[in-house]
Amino acid sequence: MSSRFLHGANVFANGIRQHYLRYGGKGPVVILVPGITSPAITWGFVAESLSLRHDVYVLDVRGRGLSSTGPDLDYGLDTMADDVIAFASELELRQPAILGHSMGARIAMRASNRAPGSFSRLALIDPPVSGPGRRPYPSKLPWYTDSIALAEKGMDAEAMKAFCPTWTGEQLQLRAEWLHTCYAPGIVKAFNDFHDIDILPDFATLTVPAMLMVAGRGGVIQAADEEEIKGLNPSLQIARVPDAGHMIPWDDFDGFFLALGDFLSR
Repeated sequence: MSSRFLHGANVFANGIRQHYLRYGGKGPVVILVPGITSPAITWGFVAESLSLRHDVYVLDVRGRGLSSTGPDLDYGLDTMADDVIAFASELELRQPAILGHSMGARIAMRASNRAPGSFSRLALIDPPVSGPGRRPYPSKLPWYTDSIALAEKGMDAEAMKAFCPTWTGEQLQLRAEWLHTCYAPGIVKAFNDFHDIDILPDFATLTVPAMLMVAGRGGVIQAADEEEIKGLNPSLQIARVPDAGHMIPWDDFDGFFLALGDFLSR
Protein backbone atom coordinates (compact mmCIF):
# COMPACT_ATOMS: atom_id res chain seq x y z
CA MET A 1 0.00 0.00 0.00
CA SER A 2 1.40 3.39 -0.95
CA SER A 3 1.58 5.94 1.82
CA ARG A 4 -1.54 8.01 2.45
CA PHE A 5 0.38 10.57 4.52
CA LEU A 6 -0.54 14.08 3.35
CA HIS A 7 1.49 16.49 5.46
CA GLY A 8 2.60 17.60 8.88
CA ALA A 9 1.56 21.04 10.09
CA ASN A 10 1.21 23.30 13.11
CA VAL A 11 -1.73 25.27 14.43
CA PHE A 12 -1.82 27.77 17.30
CA ALA A 13 -4.67 26.69 19.58
CA ASN A 14 -5.32 26.97 23.33
CA GLY A 15 -2.29 29.23 23.60
CA ILE A 16 0.28 26.75 22.27
CA ARG A 17 1.67 25.43 19.00
CA GLN A 18 0.03 22.09 18.27
CA HIS A 19 1.76 19.90 15.72
CA TYR A 20 -0.15 17.22 13.85
CA LEU A 21 0.18 14.73 11.01
CA ARG A 22 -2.62 14.33 8.49
CA TYR A 23 -3.43 11.15 6.58
CA GLY A 24 -5.99 10.31 3.89
CA GLY A 25 -7.93 13.54 3.65
CA LYS A 26 -11.31 12.03 2.72
CA GLY A 27 -14.16 10.57 4.72
CA PRO A 28 -15.29 11.24 8.30
CA VAL A 29 -12.75 13.15 10.36
CA VAL A 30 -10.92 11.34 13.16
CA ILE A 31 -8.57 13.00 15.66
CA LEU A 32 -6.11 10.43 17.00
CA VAL A 33 -4.76 11.30 20.46
CA PRO A 34 -1.79 9.11 21.48
CA GLY A 35 -0.72 7.98 24.92
CA ILE A 36 1.69 9.29 27.51
CA THR A 37 5.01 8.86 25.64
CA SER A 38 3.88 8.39 22.04
CA PRO A 39 4.62 11.24 19.64
CA ALA A 40 2.26 11.41 16.68
CA ILE A 41 4.66 9.80 14.24
CA THR A 42 4.72 6.57 16.23
CA TRP A 43 1.02 6.09 15.37
CA GLY A 44 1.61 6.56 11.66
CA PHE A 45 1.16 2.87 10.87
CA VAL A 46 -2.31 2.94 12.44
CA ALA A 47 -3.23 6.25 10.80
CA GLU A 48 -2.28 4.85 7.38
CA SER A 49 -4.90 2.11 7.71
CA LEU A 50 -7.52 4.39 9.27
CA SER A 51 -7.04 6.83 6.39
CA LEU A 52 -8.43 4.34 3.87
CA ARG A 53 -11.87 5.48 5.06
CA HIS A 54 -11.19 8.57 7.19
CA ASP A 55 -9.55 11.98 7.25
CA VAL A 56 -7.10 11.40 10.10
CA TYR A 57 -5.33 14.01 12.23
CA VAL A 58 -2.73 12.58 14.64
CA LEU A 59 -1.78 14.98 17.44
CA ASP A 60 1.47 15.59 19.19
CA VAL A 61 0.13 16.13 22.71
CA ARG A 62 1.78 19.11 24.42
CA GLY A 63 5.20 18.20 25.76
CA ARG A 64 5.67 15.54 23.10
CA GLY A 65 6.88 15.43 19.52
CA LEU A 66 6.97 18.82 17.81
CA SER A 67 4.23 20.55 19.83
CA SER A 68 5.00 23.24 22.41
CA THR A 69 6.91 22.01 25.45
CA GLY A 70 8.93 23.23 28.41
CA PRO A 71 8.60 24.21 32.07
CA ASP A 72 6.11 27.04 31.59
CA LEU A 73 3.21 24.86 30.40
CA ASP A 74 0.45 23.10 32.30
CA TYR A 75 0.37 19.36 31.65
CA GLY A 76 -2.84 18.57 33.52
CA LEU A 77 -5.70 16.52 32.10
CA ASP A 78 -8.16 19.41 31.73
CA THR A 79 -5.63 21.53 29.86
CA MET A 80 -4.77 18.71 27.47
CA ALA A 81 -8.49 18.17 26.89
CA ASP A 82 -8.88 21.87 26.13
CA ASP A 83 -6.04 21.51 23.60
CA VAL A 84 -8.09 18.98 21.63
CA ILE A 85 -11.21 21.13 21.80
CA ALA A 86 -9.27 24.19 20.58
CA PHE A 87 -7.50 22.15 17.89
CA ALA A 88 -10.79 20.98 16.40
CA SER A 89 -12.24 24.50 16.59
CA GLU A 90 -9.22 26.21 15.04
CA LEU A 91 -9.20 23.82 12.06
CA GLU A 92 -13.01 24.02 11.81
CA LEU A 93 -13.41 20.27 12.11
CA ARG A 94 -17.15 19.62 12.40
CA GLN A 95 -17.93 17.08 15.13
CA PRO A 96 -14.94 14.82 14.49
CA ALA A 97 -14.60 11.46 16.14
CA ILE A 98 -11.74 10.94 18.58
CA LEU A 99 -9.67 7.80 18.88
CA GLY A 100 -7.61 8.03 22.04
CA HIS A 101 -5.13 5.52 23.39
CA SER A 102 -4.36 5.21 27.11
CA MET A 103 -3.80 8.79 28.35
CA GLY A 104 -5.29 9.91 25.02
CA ALA A 105 -8.52 8.08 25.84
CA ARG A 106 -8.76 9.93 29.16
CA ILE A 107 -8.17 13.18 27.26
CA ALA A 108 -10.88 12.24 24.76
CA MET A 109 -13.49 11.66 27.45
CA ARG A 110 -12.64 14.83 29.31
CA ALA A 111 -12.70 16.87 26.06
CA SER A 112 -16.10 15.48 25.09
CA ASN A 113 -17.54 16.23 28.52
CA ARG A 114 -16.06 19.74 28.63
CA ALA A 115 -17.37 20.65 25.18
CA PRO A 116 -20.72 18.89 24.63
CA GLY A 117 -21.66 18.66 20.96
CA SER A 118 -18.12 19.18 19.72
CA PHE A 119 -17.35 15.53 18.96
CA SER A 120 -19.41 12.79 17.33
CA ARG A 121 -18.07 9.59 18.94
CA LEU A 122 -15.19 8.26 20.99
CA ALA A 123 -13.04 5.16 20.55
CA LEU A 124 -11.38 4.69 23.95
CA ILE A 125 -8.40 2.36 23.68
CA ASP A 126 -7.40 0.80 27.04
CA PRO A 127 -7.53 3.96 29.19
CA PRO A 128 -5.94 3.80 32.65
CA VAL A 129 -8.70 3.42 35.25
CA SER A 130 -6.45 3.82 38.26
CA GLY A 131 -7.33 6.67 40.59
CA PRO A 132 -7.78 7.58 44.25
CA GLY A 133 -8.61 4.44 46.21
CA ARG A 134 -8.10 2.20 43.18
CA ARG A 135 -5.27 -0.18 42.32
CA PRO A 136 -2.25 1.53 40.74
CA TYR A 137 -1.55 1.69 37.05
CA PRO A 138 0.45 -1.47 36.19
CA SER A 139 3.40 0.34 34.58
CA LYS A 140 5.82 2.07 36.94
CA LEU A 141 7.08 5.64 36.53
CA PRO A 142 10.80 4.73 36.14
CA TRP A 143 9.94 2.73 33.01
CA TYR A 144 9.10 6.09 31.41
CA THR A 145 11.63 8.40 33.02
CA ASP A 146 14.60 6.03 32.66
CA SER A 147 13.95 5.44 28.97
CA ILE A 148 13.49 9.17 28.34
CA ALA A 149 16.77 9.94 30.10
CA LEU A 150 18.57 7.44 27.88
CA ALA A 151 16.85 8.79 24.76
CA GLU A 152 17.93 12.33 25.61
CA LYS A 153 21.54 11.15 25.39
CA GLY A 154 20.90 9.19 22.21
CA MET A 155 19.91 5.53 22.02
CA ASP A 156 19.35 2.99 19.28
CA ALA A 157 16.77 0.31 18.66
CA GLU A 158 18.83 -2.32 20.44
CA ALA A 159 18.92 -0.23 23.63
CA MET A 160 15.18 0.43 23.37
CA LYS A 161 14.54 -3.31 23.25
CA ALA A 162 15.18 -3.46 27.02
CA PHE A 163 12.01 -1.40 27.49
CA CYS A 164 9.86 -2.82 24.65
CA PRO A 165 11.12 -6.39 24.10
CA THR A 166 8.25 -7.57 21.88
CA TRP A 167 8.35 -4.73 19.35
CA THR A 168 9.69 -4.98 15.82
CA GLY A 169 13.00 -3.41 14.87
CA GLU A 170 11.20 -0.68 12.96
CA GLN A 171 8.99 0.17 15.93
CA LEU A 172 11.97 0.23 18.27
CA GLN A 173 13.95 2.47 15.95
CA LEU A 174 11.11 4.97 15.68
CA ARG A 175 10.63 5.11 19.44
CA ALA A 176 14.36 5.48 20.01
CA GLU A 177 14.41 8.39 17.55
CA TRP A 178 11.47 10.30 19.03
CA LEU A 179 11.28 9.49 22.73
CA HIS A 180 13.68 12.31 23.62
CA THR A 181 10.94 14.79 22.61
CA CYS A 182 8.82 13.70 25.59
CA TYR A 183 9.28 16.34 28.30
CA ALA A 184 9.95 14.34 31.45
CA PRO A 185 8.16 16.65 33.97
CA GLY A 186 5.09 16.58 31.72
CA ILE A 187 5.21 12.79 31.65
CA VAL A 188 5.48 12.66 35.45
CA LYS A 189 2.44 14.96 35.78
CA ALA A 190 0.38 12.77 33.43
CA PHE A 191 1.45 9.60 35.22
CA ASN A 192 0.55 11.09 38.61
CA ASP A 193 -2.82 12.15 37.21
CA PHE A 194 -3.52 8.49 36.40
CA HIS A 195 -3.59 8.00 40.17
CA ASP A 196 -4.84 11.40 41.36
CA ILE A 197 -7.80 11.79 38.98
CA ASP A 198 -10.62 9.23 38.93
CA ILE A 199 -11.68 9.02 35.30
CA LEU A 200 -14.59 6.62 35.85
CA PRO A 201 -17.18 9.36 36.51
CA ASP A 202 -16.41 10.68 33.01
CA PHE A 203 -17.88 7.50 31.53
CA ALA A 204 -21.21 8.26 33.21
CA THR A 205 -21.51 11.73 31.72
CA LEU A 206 -20.63 10.96 28.10
CA THR A 207 -23.35 12.12 25.72
CA VAL A 208 -21.94 10.62 22.51
CA PRO A 209 -21.58 7.02 21.30
CA ALA A 210 -18.45 5.48 22.78
CA MET A 211 -16.60 2.22 22.62
CA LEU A 212 -14.07 0.82 25.07
CA MET A 213 -11.32 -1.43 23.72
CA VAL A 214 -9.68 -3.63 26.33
CA ALA A 215 -6.26 -5.26 26.02
CA GLY A 216 -6.57 -8.85 27.18
CA ARG A 217 -2.97 -8.99 28.41
CA GLY A 218 -2.55 -5.37 29.43
CA GLY A 219 -3.70 -5.53 33.04
CA VAL A 220 -4.96 -1.95 32.75
CA ILE A 221 -8.68 -2.78 32.64
CA GLN A 222 -9.88 -5.88 34.45
CA ALA A 223 -13.23 -7.66 34.46
CA ALA A 224 -14.43 -5.83 37.56
CA ASP A 225 -13.55 -2.52 35.92
CA GLU A 226 -15.56 -3.44 32.83
CA GLU A 227 -18.56 -4.29 35.00
CA GLU A 228 -18.30 -1.01 36.89
CA ILE A 229 -17.90 1.02 33.71
CA LYS A 230 -20.82 -0.73 32.04
CA GLY A 231 -22.94 0.15 35.06
CA LEU A 232 -21.98 3.79 34.67
CA ASN A 233 -22.68 3.84 30.93
CA PRO A 234 -24.90 0.94 29.77
CA SER A 235 -24.78 2.11 26.14
CA LEU A 236 -20.99 1.78 25.99
CA GLN A 237 -19.76 -0.77 23.47
CA ILE A 238 -16.95 -2.96 24.86
CA ALA A 239 -14.55 -4.89 22.62
CA ARG A 240 -11.59 -7.02 23.66
CA VAL A 241 -8.32 -7.93 21.99
CA PRO A 242 -7.41 -11.07 23.94
CA ASP A 243 -3.79 -11.55 22.86
CA ALA A 244 -2.64 -7.93 23.03
CA GLY A 245 -0.88 -5.97 25.73
CA HIS A 246 -1.60 -2.31 26.44
CA MET A 247 -0.03 -1.16 23.15
CA ILE A 248 -2.74 -3.03 21.28
CA PRO A 249 -1.96 -2.30 17.60
CA TRP A 250 1.74 -2.97 18.21
CA ASP A 251 0.92 -6.41 19.62
CA ASP A 252 -2.02 -7.40 17.41
CA PHE A 253 -2.55 -5.04 14.48
CA ASP A 254 -5.30 -7.12 12.86
CA GLY A 255 -6.99 -7.71 16.21
CA PHE A 256 -7.04 -3.97 16.87
CA PHE A 257 -8.89 -3.22 13.64
CA LEU A 258 -11.18 -6.21 14.05
CA ALA A 259 -12.21 -4.90 17.47
CA LEU A 260 -12.61 -1.35 16.16
CA GLY A 261 -14.76 -2.53 13.26
CA ASP A 262 -16.84 0.21 11.65
CA PHE A 263 -17.42 2.11 14.89
CA LEU A 264 -15.77 5.32 13.68
CA SER A 265 -17.77 5.52 10.45
CA ARG A 266 -21.28 4.50 11.55
